[in-house]
Amino acid sequence: MKKFGIIGPGAVGSVIAESLLQHGLQVHLLGRNAGEVRIERKGQLAESTLLVEELSRFETTLDYIFITVKGTQLTAVLPFVEKLSHENTVTIICQNGYGQLERITMPHTYQAVVYISGQKKDQTITHFRDRKLILPENEDTIALHQLVEGSDLDIQISPHYLHDIWFKLIVNLGINSVTALSRNTAIVVTNEKVRNLCESLIKEGMKIAHAEGIHFEKSTVQAIMDIYDGYPPQMGTSMYYDQLNRNPMEIDYIQGFLYRKSQKHHLDTPHVDTVYSLLVASEIR
Repeated sequence: MKKFGIIGPGAVGSVIAESLLQHGLQVHLLGRNAGEVRIERKGQLAESTLLVEELSRFETTLDYIFITVKGTQLTAVLPFVEKLSHENTVTIICQNGYGQLERITMPHTYQAVVYISGQKKDQTITHFRDRKLILPENEDTIALHQLVEGSDLDIQISPHYLHDIWFKLIVNLGINSVTALSRNTAIVVTNEKVRNLCESLIKEGMKIAHAEGIHFEKSTVQAIMDIYDGYPPQMGTSMYYDQLNRNPMEIDYIQGFLYRKSQKHHLDTPHVDTVYSLLVASEIR
């Protein structure tokens, strides 16, 4: 039986681990410390408890590794990923933003477009919605899809993967920026001025994507706003929780990535530039 390792017992990693375990696969959820995490559903009574194993003491070679720590923690876990891999290990990066793949030299490594919404408080995960990963189409990802088929982890193999990556990047650009800067949950999107800011950020994100050869229809703005409107009002984003907890945010892989692309193409993106500057300033201690 193939062995799966999930590095990072946060909201994303725990939900992936739960889905694979319930499908009868051999799964190890790995974290900084050994212990347990509990997953509860928003508005439901059902819950589950998962065992967390200590990453630094884990010795088993794995066939599939999902890296679900934040982009700011990637450097710290890469030595463990290399230690637990064999020549054919498939590694899936499950992080917000784009550009992390360039930091990994191991073959068979792919970045997922992640749609899993939840939050972690102490050792409890509240899962809000979605269990979807979008991956590029190749032999490795097709084999993974076949292994998890029938589970409630929705792995989609996309022939339009780069378009999917950029779409999620622009989704994150709006909602992560306004929740982190306001230190408020998705309820902020009900405010007209915040909605206008989100729409401006989305449009500038689409302009940057266009310069990179990725094209979106004008209807994309409304499609993303509809996604925001579907979020539970009290749902936070990863950058919102990092801001509250004074943890490093994934600015470099979302707003920073887009800012650098805008500068490269000499684009006029005042909202992206301003939001990026304010987020960087907010981390000055």
